[in-house]
Amino acid sequence: MSRKLILILIVLLAFIGFWLVPFYLFVKNDLRISLAKTLFSLDGPKQIDNQTNILILGIPGQKHDGPTLSDSITVIHFDSLHNKLISIGIPRDLWSNTLQDKINSAYAYGEAKVSAGGIKLAKAEVGAIIGEPVEYAVVINFQHFEQLIDSLGGVNINVQHSFVDHKFPIDGKENDLCGGDPEFKCRYQTVPFTKGMTHMDGETALKFVRSRNAEGEEGNDFARSQRQQLILSAVKSKTIAIMLSFNLAKTKGLYYNFDKLVQRDLTNQQVAVFLKDILLNKSLTQNSFSLPQQLFTVPDPLVYYGKYVLIPKDNNYDTVHKYVDCLFSISDSQKCLPKS
Repeated sequence: MSRKLILILIVLLAFIGFWLVPFYLFVKNDLRISLAKTLFSLDGPKQIDNQTNILILGIPGQKHDGPTLSDSITVIHFDSLHNKLISIGIPRDLWSNTLQDKINSAYAYGEAKVSAGGIKLAKAEVGAIIGEPVEYAVVINFQHFEQLIDSLGGVNINVQHSFVDHKFPIDGKENDLCGGDPEFKCRYQTVPFTKGMTHMDGETALKFVRSRNAEGEEGNDFARSQRQQLILSAVKSKTIAIMLSFNLAKTKGLYYNFDKLVQRDLTNQQVAVFLKDILLNKSLTQNSFSLPQQLFTVPDPLVYYGKYVLIPKDNNYDTVHKYVDCLFSISDSQKCLPKS
């Protein structure tokens, strides 16, 4: 055997010993994932007609009023047959006839009744809105959102529109009397964003997705939903990049941060199969949308307990169901809008 071949074998064995073996042990012992099941897509996420829907909820956390109300609502749709990954933002002010309240209260009502009941009720209510079954849910506490983004090293966001929010709430100042100031100005800070590519750390990203008092179009719920889609897409891309780097330290850190900061009804094995199908699919297409303002109207608040809410223009969700079904089929928001 030549010296060159021996050297190659030594390097190969060193690679296996110092990288592959520790990585395998992490997957087996920490994640408790079977590589064989993952490879052959066994014990993966449930699918209906080769499709899986996952609900992503963002809640404010205990420091805020309404700590379990959903500040952000997004459905991730994966079509394994046609290799498509689609995310759809759901306005938080949509009215639910079942709850007799806004859709963002579903998780809160469920949690108030029974532990882990929030996920079950939120999946049922959002499923009724989009006209599709929702198999799984992930809940992110915004108190931990900054930590989640920072663990990724921040994210790069292409801000679509410049805006300024002069009334972004300051944590811990919610009940400050501000020395008798009738406008309670001490409770707020000014948050500006400029159009164009911006690198955001966790604190900045949180302000970007939660801002709701900007002047003009960026102050409405639909604009917030679109901003949340941008952040979600960036987190997804950064996560995939870290996994594909095969850096064990970064992969471990990523997993432990996610596992600590989110509540979910997906097992690690189901997540592994889901990610394997995505990562190995080079022809995968990805698109992000939000339910458009054109599908809804703002009714008289007096009819809805004095609350600002959104209801479908045709007073039922049939048109919304057709729009979502169309998006899942052709991924073209303009073509999917109903003809006026």
